[in-house]
Amino acid sequence: MELIQKQKAEAFRALHEADPFIIPNPWDAGSARVLAKLGFKALASTSSGLAFTLGLSDGEVTPDQVIDHVRKLDLATNLPVSADLENGYGPEPAAAATAVTRAAEAGAVGGSIEDYDPAGEIYGVDHAFERVAAACEAARGLSFPFVLTARAENHIRGNPDLDDTIARLQAYERAGADVLYAPGLRSGDEIRAVCKATSKPVNVLAHAGLSMSEITEAGAQRVSVGGSLTWVAIAAMAEAAQRMRDEGDFSTLVIPNDLEELLR
Repeated sequence: MELIQKQKAEAFRALHEADPFIIPNPWDAGSARVLAKLGFKALASTSSGLAFTLGLSDGEVTPDQVIDHVRKLDLATNLPVSADLENGYGPEPAAAATAVTRAAEAGAVGGSIEDYDPAGEIYGVDHAFERVAAACEAARGLSFPFVLTARAENHIRGNPDLDDTIARLQAYERAGADVLYAPGLRSGDEIRAVCKATSKPVNVLAHAGLSMSEITEAGAQRVSVGGSLTWVAIAAMAEAAQRMRDEGDFSTLVIPNDLEELLR
């Protein structure tokens, strides 16, 4: 197990030193297997997608449920898995460190820590720095190269202050983060500003208004999709169910042959 995890970790770190790549976010073991068969090289969990599968809202999932989810994703494929660890499940630096250690024990070779507390506050920069530093220290204490991603949540928490976001990411880089991430950046210009102001690989949250080429030309190394694949799947299910209910129409219940191959 340790040898396999080390190999996954080394492969994951190498991705950050090669061409820009997409790291999609499965919401369960089945979707992880589909994404692996489609040829993606690594996977990242999604806190909102996991919460949906449990009938909860994002931010309501317990640490034990998250760790169990990480373990299932890791066992589902041979791909490296990075864990969405939200705020580390506690405001103190020790909580962030524990979250990293537990995720690693469950099979993850990377993970993200954010600077937003579910109580509704964005941590002050100094406190957020301490939390990232503690998470990084825990990651460095492992027997394999765990990739620690530090997230600045401004842009999805009602404070789209790019200057503050950049200052936070610069602080998290000094704290030792391997990857920097500010979900909610809307344009190539915003991504470019972040990438020019930092020297670590930058992860971007994709959205329909940006193409892969625009993101990578702006300097980003890694692109994730958060819970979007979950919602695309649920939207398709809801549309089919509504047509069944309202029109007695079952025409959408056809599984393409190539999809059957992905499900095996």
